[in-house]
Amino acid sequence: MEQNKSEWEPQILGFLCKWCSYAGADLAGTSRKKYPANVRIMKIPCSGRIDPLFILKGLRMGYDGVLVSGCHPGDCHYQTGNYRARRRIVLTKQLLEYIGIEPERVQAAWCSASEAVKFAQLAEDVTKEVKEVGPNRLFQ
Repeated sequence: MEQNKSEWEPQILGFLCKWCSYAGADLAGTSRKKYPANVRIMKIPCSGRIDPLFILKGLRMGYDGVLVSGCHPGDCHYQTGNYRARRRIVLTKQLLEYIGIEPERVQAAWCSASEAVKFAQLAEDVTKEVKEVGPNRLFQ
């Protein structure tokens, strides 16, 4: 039986910096801020450590979208990690487009440890944008 697109919910893999974004997601949970349950979170040391192969592997594993989130630019605990992440995300999106994957499946955002409401809204926005792109059928 074909699942109706309005019933379908995308599965999102979130790579979150342990210093800021992960703490913001944790605060959102403890503050009982609602955000989609279909966002699976992986804590990473720094958004600058994200490798494009991690993103590709997430998509190959069946996730419909990937979120990379870290400290605000200029506030990185490792000085320049978020600047490095920003450059890598741009290049990764270009690579995805070149190989036929919608670049909208990969999103990057910056969220601090005190921004629980912002993280909850970010999760909603990313889920909505990936839902508009549709299911990841390339690797099935």
